[in-house]
Amino acid sequence: MPRTGIAMNVYSAVQYLLFVVIVTVCVKPLGGYMHRVFARRKTALDRLCVPVERWIYRLAGIDPTIEMDAGQYLISFVIFSVICTLFLYAILRFQRFLPWFFSQYQTTPLTPDLSFNTAISFSTTTTWQAYAGETTMSYFSQMVGLCTQNFLAGAAGLAVGIAFIRGLARESRATLGNFWVDLTRSLLWVLLPGALIGSLLLVWQGVPMNFHDYSVASTLEGTSQVIPQGPVAALEIIKNLGTNGGGFFNANGAHPYENPTPLSNFLELLSIILLPAALTNTFGRMVQHVRQGWLLYWVMLFLFIGGLFALHLSERRANPLVHGADSRSSQSLSGGSMEGKEVRFGIDGTALAGVVTSNTATGSTNAADDSFTSLGGMVLLVNLLLGEVIFGGLGTGIFSMIMTAAIAVFLAGLMIGRTPEYLGKQIGPNENKMIVLYALTGPVTILILTAIGISTKAGLAGLTTNTGPHGLTEILFGFASSFANNGQAFASLNANTLFYNITTAAAMMAGRFGLAIPALMFSGMLARQKERPQSRGTLRTDTFTFGALLTTFLVVVTALSYLPVLALGPVLEHLLFKI
Repeated sequence: MPRTGIAMNVYSAVQYLLFVVIVTVCVKPLGGYMHRVFARRKTALDRLCVPVERWIYRLAGIDPTIEMDAGQYLISFVIFSVICTLFLYAILRFQRFLPWFFSQYQTTPLTPDLSFNTAISFSTTTTWQAYAGETTMSYFSQMVGLCTQNFLAGAAGLAVGIAFIRGLARESRATLGNFWVDLTRSLLWVLLPGALIGSLLLVWQGVPMNFHDYSVASTLEGTSQVIPQGPVAALEIIKNLGTNGGGFFNANGAHPYENPTPLSNFLELLSIILLPAALTNTFGRMVQHVRQGWLLYWVMLFLFIGGLFALHLSERRANPLVHGADSRSSQSLSGGSMEGKEVRFGIDGTALAGVVTSNTATGSTNAADDSFTSLGGMVLLVNLLLGEVIFGGLGTGIFSMIMTAAIAVFLAGLMIGRTPEYLGKQIGPNENKMIVLYALTGPVTILILTAIGISTKAGLAGLTTNTGPHGLTEILFGFASSFANNGQAFASLNANTLFYNITTAAAMMAGRFGLAIPALMFSGMLARQKERPQSRGTLRTDTFTFGALLTTFLVVVTALSYLPVLALGPVLEHLLFKI
């Protein structure tokens, strides 16, 4: 019996609603748990984790009672990231001499520039991959190199986010905590338990976890097919939980070994978004204004739903000028734009994955972004350009939204003629400098690198299939994804060149450190202040009015920064389809 579009819409609505409800229900308990972890209050895992934590401190010579100011915290964060990058770079350069290297299958050479780009990519949680995992990385590189960095980089990002919140919560203090303590507790109490539970669920759904040799099978046509094996489940869960992204295989989340069922797809998407969403509640608890945290969550959720609705409609309404496209639904036809999508997920599961991954720093796509409609691809692109404010990366998402809220507070203060304040702390000239530096880093980095990409032979050489508006979108998307530490890309952009390996690495570092530095400095400035009591003239930042102001500000500022290049890219491409 044919299925109507209404029935399909009901199924979509149920799936989307269930996802939103589960995330919302988990915000409070997960947020409260992370608050207890970083406030060093009692948790259920203390009996297992505390002895290990003490052993780590003794081994590393760390005094957990010594705290750091913003500058010291940043130096520790940067040094740790550099060490991780060098460690991974060494593994990649010498992987052919290390265990589990299959020379007959790992045929893509790890050149110095590709190794450099990959090392920076994984140590910044970008996991931008200019290579196919199954033909490039050995099991040793995947587990000891990439999987380890997924844990360490994700924990470092969470530590920075907690330190940022701690600065806003403190009064008349010069310190933000201890980076090494926050890093250790992020690993032991948050990421390792979550990864253990999540990996078991994925193995249950059919995701492989082995160290077998690649299998060679004979097809019905009589040819041979190589079927990669490997410890997929271990890498798959932490890439999502730590908001890293990337994939064991070239097809990423579209590969049946990484993401075999609709349930595994749903679970993986939940693992991406749960911790960043819960950090809004952690923030509210730490600053002792729980309403502030919920306001940020509702703003994020509103923008998330708006993007999901827009992407769903753009992919459901197949363009009649595209050969073979059909919007009708039946038992044998999904309806809409199915090119580049997995039948087992359909448009609904693909749209949900597209919005989740583009809003966070987890580019773990389950479809070919390059095959999305012009407006569908623009939805993903706009999410990246918003700058991790919709849930965002683990730790980095919360400070991105709060820094944006601080800008909105500053502008609102100018409009009503009052000195701007946030959480009872004054935003003065020095704080404003950090805010402006934070706000300009994204547009300056992305637009300048895009301009270089479309005006040089080396940049245009990466456009292997498309030119014109779509080619511009591919280049813009690549740099926006790199800066957002996201990692997904339009596949027809050949990124494994000296030009793109260097320029995308520069964008990754700008997105990781260029935003963390002014954010932590801003937090350190507020930590030194004493909270002022509210008065009748105080602009409250926990009300519906401020939420509307913040939402409007996000949309307007993003449009002012990127509307011209969007008009020349995806918008023009969409209009050309109508001519």
